Amino acid sequence: MKTVLEDRFIVSVKVGPKGQITVPVEARKLFHIKEGDTLMVMGDINRGIALLKADDFYKMMGDFPNERH
Repeated sequence: MKTVLEDRFIVSVKVGPKGQITVPVEARKLFHIKEGDTLMVMGDINRGIALLKADDFYKMMGDFPNERH
């Protein structure tokens, strides 16, 4: 499935044998994700999984330099 609009998209990805996925090019472009960026993976049993750039996450939460991994 692939639907791409200017400010949103729906793209399916497959989980590989090591549990890895590839971040689709549409997401990388829209969210300015580049090689070497760190992403936060957040999950909620009722709402699902979300990815967020770590820098954006820390800006939202306040900068916690001792908490970064």
